[in-house]
Amino acid sequence: MLLSLGACAKAEAEGERETFPAPDRPVSAIVSNKWATEQARDDLGEARAVMDAAGVTPGMTVADLGAGEGYYTVRLAERVGAHGRVLAEDIVPAYRDRLAERVSRDRLDTVSVRLGLPADPRLPPASFDRIFMIHMYHEVSSPYEFLWRTRPALKPEGQLVVVDIDEATGRHGTPPKLLDCEMAAVGYARVRHVRLKGRDAYLSLYRAAGPRPAPAAIKACRA
Repeated sequence: MLLSLGACAKAEAEGERETFPAPDRPVSAIVSNKWATEQARDDLGEARAVMDAAGVTPGMTVADLGAGEGYYTVRLAERVGAHGRVLAEDIVPAYRDRLAERVSRDRLDTVSVRLGLPADPRLPPASFDRIFMIHMYHEVSSPYEFLWRTRPALKPEGQLVVVDIDEATGRHGTPPKLLDCEMAAVGYARVRHVRLKGRDAYLSLYRAAGPRPAPAAIKACRA
């Protein structure tokens, strides 16, 4: 095992990486660090409904990927409380910096902010009860690699939480059947699907199911 890990590390250092399929559908461009105004989202009870449906409770460790301005970050921090932890991450340095300023200004001591990579959030293994992807999955340029590298970060009973709208990926949404297919291709099984208020929004929960497939075995789903 040590030799195998060493060989993998050497290959990674030399620029050799696993090969993943490209998505067989459009990928939306990142156009903003916010989905709507925070007041408008609170008026719909969005964050409360999502956290309730996702089963977020005090003391949990959660990740907010594509955190943007931090709408969910600050509300997750409040929900998990003083004994919980929140990792907020974005791949756009300017978004990350503004969120870090907000976290510091609001003295959210249980929140860590970091910069991720487009195809790899670089999360610590077996660390998270919930990993959130809120209105951002359709912007992930390498979804199969991203999901594959995210999976080990879940605790044994951890779940991946996706919130999106039922629209084509080129129109800043993800059809639920397509999401289920892409998740299944990387070894996730859907636990729950909930319709949310506003613009055909939905929440889907996924858990790791069975062994993580080899990258070469992953087949791209067709939209």
